[in-house]
Amino acid sequence: MTTHLARSFLTMTCLAVAVACRLPAQVIHDAPLAKGTLAFDGRATLGNFTGTTTAVKGQLGGAATIANITGWVEAATGSLVTGSGKRDRDMYKSLEVEKYPTMRFDLERIDAAGIQGDSVAVTLYGRFTIHGTSREAEVPGWAWIGTGATRFRGALSMDVRDYGVGGLSKMLGMLRMDPKIVVRIDVAFGS
Repeated sequence: MTTHLARSFLTMTCLAVAVACRLPAQVIHDAPLAKGTLAFDGRATLGNFTGTTTAVKGQLGGAATIANITGWVEAATGSLVTGSGKRDRDMYKSLEVEKYPTMRFDLERIDAAGIQGDSVAVTLYGRFTIHGTSREAEVPGWAWIGTGATRFRGALSMDVRDYGVGGLSKMLGMLRMDPKIVVRIDVAFGS
């Protein structure tokens, strides 16, 4: 998911910057991901934690304008790690990784809000599919455009119960995970 997701977001952010700067939109063809990280911040009875994966892939569809961009990124749910083997096993059980081996974001469009220095405020619109359930999502963030490379960083709040994820309490409710998490995306496209 790292290579394809990052490239997809890179190409999308390049187009967003071109629109925001009122530059002619470049024709963007399939763009692979160069690198990327998907992470989430969670809270639990025993303390806060972060789950992370760099096993990201995806594909960006070619477009002449920002309105025509499509793409997808995904990661194996079993590639998320928190630094605690016990917590990871509980997470994999809650996510039912054997039944639902991937989590995915399908991009539908990008809006560019404004330029601040070398970055552009953007919002990605699309659908997240987690635990077999798809829901519309908006991912606000920032894009940076460089020579041959584009980067996107953003975050959104999510309630995992909206995706049918259960098993968030153990030991008759004495140990609990807050179902509300913050998902963070950091991807780079290009060379």
